[in-house]
Amino acid sequence: MTHVILDGTLIETDRLAGVRDNGNDLWFSQKHRAFGGNVQFLSAPDGTPLWVSDVEPGSTPDITAARAHALPALYKAAADGLPTLADKGYIGAGIGILVPVRRPKGRSERALDTDTRTTNSLIRGIRALGERAAAELKQRWRTLHCTSVPSARRSTPSASA
Repeated sequence: MTHVILDGTLIETDRLAGVRDNGNDLWFSQKHRAFGGNVQFLSAPDGTPLWVSDVEPGSTPDITAARAHALPALYKAAADGLPTLADKGYIGAGIGILVPVRRPKGRSERALDTDTRTTNSLIRGIRALGERAAAELKQRWRTLHCTSVPSARRSTPSASA
């Protein structure tokens, strides 16, 4: 393989409950406006799923879940010459994780130089194939919609959250 693709998705479900210390619901994702679990996954360059993480509460950001489950192994792979492509949710992930460069705040994409825009476009285009793996997780694995976690896990925040 020339690279792997790292991404995360929310597997929606209505069977989870729990409250954080601040009173917010542990399993509610503000980003998706839905209840569920955050699952990180790796896919091959053609979008074939290779690996899926344990579930984290839906309120857990992708970068936090990735740090707990995927990044240590990906750092080793990067050292061996296998880069990982990811979206902007993984900015700051570390060595070997290639993400698009953010445009300056309040400015258009044109504010970036031509080389950076081209690199961003290439990363996005190649990484888009990883969305196939997310579609398989969400559509073909319908049993995930009816997944529950043990009650002890529901009431306590994740150590990585």
